[in-house]
Amino acid sequence: MTDSAGIVDATASDFRDLVSEGTVLVDVWGPQCQPCKVLLPHVETIAEKYAGELKVIKLEAPTARRLCMELGIMGLPCLLLFRDGVEVARLSDPALSPQQLNQWMDEQRKEVS
Repeated sequence: MTDSAGIVDATASDFRDLVSEGTVLVDVWGPQCQPCKVLLPHVETIAEKYAGELKVIKLEAPTARRLCMELGIMGLPCLLLFRDGVEVARLSDPALSPQQLNQWMDEQRKEVS
């Protein structure tokens, strides 16, 4: 399912296909994770800001526990950046601020350019 910001809800079964091509930001979140809920509007803003450049997907950790273990996700929120199916960057911090998220995204874009 895709929301109004163009963010796709991923599942364990379609995750690999969704990250296989292009640049993909993965927001790994949980319904009980308050920092995840705080960051969601900022992730939506990133999806809108980088539309056409970047695909954004959300992965609900409790419904994809095995995949989260395979990815080595140890805490939420966790943001992963994939390029053509390969993880190239990761940001995970329960105290992550929207400003830190935006700065991280800007840094990642500079590395691609």
